[in-house]
Amino acid sequence: MGSLMYFNSASLDGYIAGPDGRWDWATPDAEVHSFVNDLVAPATTHLLGRRAYEVMKVWDDLPLDDLPPVEREFALQWRDVDKVVYSQTLEAVSTGRTELRPAFDPEEVRAMTDASATPLAIGGGRLASAAARAGVLDEVHVVVAPAVVGGGIRFLDEGLRLDLELFAERRFGNGSVYLGYRVQRGDDG
Repeated sequence: MGSLMYFNSASLDGYIAGPDGRWDWATPDAEVHSFVNDLVAPATTHLLGRRAYEVMKVWDDLPLDDLPPVEREFALQWRDVDKVVYSQTLEAVSTGRTELRPAFDPEEVRAMTDASATPLAIGGGRLASAAARAGVLDEVHVVVAPAVVGGGIRFLDEGLRLDLELFAERRFGNGSVYLGYRVQRGDDG
């Protein structure tokens, strides 16, 4: 049985993009990027909201020869995973191995997760929050960047409550910190 894991980078104050929509303060260096490549490599399916998809789809088209080795590795990983994009506004997707669905269906996602021998990754704070509220999110992974941005797009929705168990941590030379958590469920889940 697989698991549903959410990974993203965030500022110390809990944002994945600042008030201006930019996230350049969280651009990983080679050490962090290599770690993230290893972290998400087991996930053979990625579930994405529209915004996360629009940020990530660039990896399908970047010329591999122009990329540093760690970024080339990530681009190849990205091109080799199945992607499901949830959006009511997109009419089509332009990347390979990608399906477009109009709405997030937690029962379908739990069935996909249960049937998978590998983890599924979920991208985007709003989509991960929907998964958490539905009780299908299993793990939360974050690289906390050494920045406070004062607002923007949240790592997870405001008002969302999760009990978490820390199972992994790592410090990086650039001042970032990785934290890995398992979502704790009550007796019924």
